[in-house]
Amino acid sequence: MKFSLASFGAGLLFGLGLLISGMANPEKVLGFLDIAGQWDPSLAFVMGGAILVGLFAFTLAKKRTLSFLGFDMRLPAADRLDKRLIIGSVLFGAGWGLAGFCPGPGLVALGAGETGALVFVAAMVAGMGLFELIEKHRVSN
Repeated sequence: MKFSLASFGAGLLFGLGLLISGMANPEKVLGFLDIAGQWDPSLAFVMGGAILVGLFAFTLAKKRTLSFLGFDMRLPAADRLDKRLIIGSVLFGAGWGLAGFCPGPGLVALGAGETGALVFVAAMVAGMGLFELIEKHRVSN
């Protein structure tokens, strides 16, 4: 029960942060990506703040063997760039640039009733399903 409540609280805090910062608004994101036009640098400040929080959190997490809720710590072990990471990053960036959403803000915007988010989330779920099919085929061969 405490895991579900903690997850709910973290998700609620994340969603509220996205709404308050305007990052669930695709026009805000597209304005950041429009460096040749009416560039909006505010997303850079949000990203900078997130990087600082993440840096602090990962530094602390690396020193722990258990989470604050008592679960084993499972941090990513990958430390190299490979073809799959590069291709995934390009696809993620292209989707972000076309739609103005990434997964978190897309779900928040969907919950807020944004119609464009419905198309984005549907495409995101379809992409995840396609990835799973490809992975199953890749592993079985």
